[in-house]
Amino acid sequence: MDVSAPPAGKPSGYVSSAMLQQQPPPVSTTGPIAWARAHLVGSVGQVLLTLFGLWVAYVVIPPVVRFFFIDAVFTGTNRDACLPEKVGRDVGACWPFIWAKWNQIIYGFYPEPERWRVNLVYALGVVLLVPLMIQKVPGKRLNALAFFGIYPVVAFVLLTGGDLGLRGFLLSRLGLGGVFTNIGQAIGLRSGFWPDYVVSALLISAIVAAVAPVFAGNRRTAGKGMLVVFAVLGVVLAAVDIPFGLTSVRTDLWGGMLVTLVIAVTGITASLPLGILLALGRRSQMPLVSIASTAFIEFWRGVPLITVLFFATYMLPLFLPGGVSIDKLLLALVGVALFASAYMAEVVRGGLQAIPKGQYEGAAALGLPGGLMMRLVVMPQALKLVIPGIVNNFIGLFKDTTLVLIVAIFDLLGALRAAFADASWATPTTVVTGFGFAGLFYFVFCFGMSRYSMALERRLDRNHRH
Repeated sequence: MDVSAPPAGKPSGYVSSAMLQQQPPPVSTTGPIAWARAHLVGSVGQVLLTLFGLWVAYVVIPPVVRFFFIDAVFTGTNRDACLPEKVGRDVGACWPFIWAKWNQIIYGFYPEPERWRVNLVYALGVVLLVPLMIQKVPGKRLNALAFFGIYPVVAFVLLTGGDLGLRGFLLSRLGLGGVFTNIGQAIGLRSGFWPDYVVSALLISAIVAAVAPVFAGNRRTAGKGMLVVFAVLGVVLAAVDIPFGLTSVRTDLWGGMLVTLVIAVTGITASLPLGILLALGRRSQMPLVSIASTAFIEFWRGVPLITVLFFATYMLPLFLPGGVSIDKLLLALVGVALFASAYMAEVVRGGLQAIPKGQYEGAAALGLPGGLMMRLVVMPQALKLVIPGIVNNFIGLFKDTTLVLIVAIFDLLGALRAAFADASWATPTTVVTGFGFAGLFYFVFCFGMSRYSMALERRLDRNHRH
């Protein structure tokens, strides 16, 4: 039977020829009411937890706000401004104590005329780190090279004065005087032979020549060139003392926020590459490498950090030859970096084990050798999977920097404890104010790292993009 099509625009049975307009979703499924219904009062358990959370917030938040802000004292020159009998009312936080001890909290006992060097290190760190964290800022390769390669050297020279002391250490303490003296005389690097600016220009030129291939795309040549430059620099620094014109500042004068940030940044930047190498070594097919990496990881994970610090600062010097001494802060930095790298290695190894076998097979089918397979295919995916674990290690390390106070290295908490001993600021609320400020400092940094890692996860989660 021949059925003719209906005229355009008219319905055929129950089917309309015109598209219906999109209707808005029901009010009960969107907005804050729907969120509250789904997360706060969706079940009896959620209702009980919501009521308990509201009760805890009511008990905790108002007293904290009243102590640190409403009843707090913000101006004053001594303890009288924070004593209830002097003020005539209940006194909360004594913020004038923080303002009066601000320099000690930030710099420790760093000499006041040289504190501009610390400020410059802080400023350079922020200027280099912020663009590195923002995705849309161009020049990431140059920025990373400056932050991880050049900035540590500049910061070391600024904070210490640049006196490495390698020549005196190698020549007089290790008995290598004849070797390096002959090297220095052979290449004309005796102290005073060349002007300082000539030596500095040669070193800068060598570094530029080594890193230039990075920006030209020839990474293999750049890597070999940088290794050669670092070897030459080691010989030069051992054979000649290069004065930078800065006053030498001993590390025992450092303290406060400076020490906290130095230990945290050093441990964070060193633990990730060392952890990756240890994780790869533990999964290696070579028995010697695998056994050595496993033994290293299990040893450092089985020893508390406080024991590592005690051994590094107090016991290790007893095993050194007579007349040989190593800076206490340097020993603490090495101990923290090795300790953190062992934990980081296990996090990275977990990410490597989570990669499906098909990724290895696909990379092998493309003809990629083992090194390129790991660098271009496997390792980026593994690190993306374990971003929460990596940042969790970073946060734990940042908080563990407070343990260096046990070995007489005055970090932020050590500077605050030293400030508490000042009788001119002895009040009932001084200690609570100081520790409250320290808690706020650690919370800002740790919360910032946590939120940035969450944003990085969302940006790298390509599996759910449409």
